[in-house]
Amino acid sequence: MKKLWTIITILGSALTLSACQTPIQNSASMNQKDQIVDVSVMAINDDSDGDGVPDDLDQCPATPYNMVVDERGCPFAPIGIGLKMEYRAFFEKGSSELLPKYQIELDKVAAKMNEYDKSTFRIEGSASEDEMDKGLNSLAKNRALMVRGYLLSKHSIDAKRFITSSCDARAPIAPSDSEDVFLNRRVYGLLTEPEAESNYLYPDDSMPKTCVEF
Repeated sequence: MKKLWTIITILGSALTLSACQTPIQNSASMNQKDQIVDVSVMAINDDSDGDGVPDDLDQCPATPYNMVVDERGCPFAPIGIGLKMEYRAFFEKGSSELLPKYQIELDKVAAKMNEYDKSTFRIEGSASEDEMDKGLNSLAKNRALMVRGYLLSKHSIDAKRFITSSCDARAPIAPSDSEDVFLNRRVYGLLTEPEAESNYLYPDDSMPKTCVEF
């Protein structure tokens, strides 16, 4: 009889423990099901010039390869310069037509000119040797005028804030007999504040001493 009573007591204790553990286990299971895993999705932005700044934020989208840039995607300006923005447009052989993609970049230049209302924009037109050989002596000038005219007509920028020059074929950045000769059919622009321009070191594709203002 005593042995039977011991067995009954043990069974009762086991049932009690089982009853206590079941809600805890069920509760833990429910909590796991109720948890929501937050998986962040990383947006992929194009960076056409490889400077680490996405194109939709890049204010200098044609930065040369391996150049250190600031958070705007523009090369760091020398000490004391508050504004420096470069612009480049390239043209078909014998043409001064400004393609839409270069118009979009000019819209960004205009935005900066409105932000810095004392800034000036230097515009230098160039041509390739084979264009000059065909007697297209005014082509470089016309290219510079196309860029200037776009900013005047679309954005109503004061004409006094432009400095236009023609470099003809005197400032090449690619050999005339290479496949990169198209780089010589261009306009180079530099937006700076007046007091800063004299301190600016021009890049290789801009040679003010060889260009003639008009």
